[in-house]
Amino acid sequence: MTKRILLPLAEGFEEIEAVSLIDIMRRGGIDVTTISLTENNLVLGANNIKIEADKNIDAINPNDFDMIVLPGGWGGTNHLVEDSRVQNLLKSFKKDNKYIGAMCAAPYALHKAGVLNHNYTCYPSVEEKIRLDGYTSDKKVVIDDKVITSRGPATAICFALEIIKILVGEDSYQSVKDGTLSDFC
Repeated sequence: MTKRILLPLAEGFEEIEAVSLIDIMRRGGIDVTTISLTENNLVLGANNIKIEADKNIDAINPNDFDMIVLPGGWGGTNHLVEDSRVQNLLKSFKKDNKYIGAMCAAPYALHKAGVLNHNYTCYPSVEEKIRLDGYTSDKKVVIDDKVITSRGPATAICFALEIIKILVGEDSYQSVKDGTLSDFC
């Protein structure tokens, strides 16, 4: 059965992270659905790149997804923190014991929703807004039970590969890793 991931795009999201996550996870056989938080499905990223989301947040059923993954970018993260629908989605995924992922600044959104586990990583300095206890600065990806976090734009491929390994398996992970020359992960 194909695994399905929900990926919110909020204005100010980090484009490298979002596109890398979507691309790598789809290569790994995961069905990724991007959602916008506004009526207009065209979402402007942090570097003025517009990406069209697949659906509006109000048009999805969280029960249809195995995981939610948040790309970072401070602007996008602040919208994810302030949007009660996103915060409720995060709480729902945690309550249903589903996987939750966030990278760069977005672990802050997990923290605000009360779903960030003890061990995590994020973009350097964001930990000051979350907590120092449990923060790891020397790993590209940190997995703590069903919460997976990563550091920033350059770690997006490694983050997506770990998600593939967890949701789809080692064979798909290795195939995508080899096919994308991701020896650095």
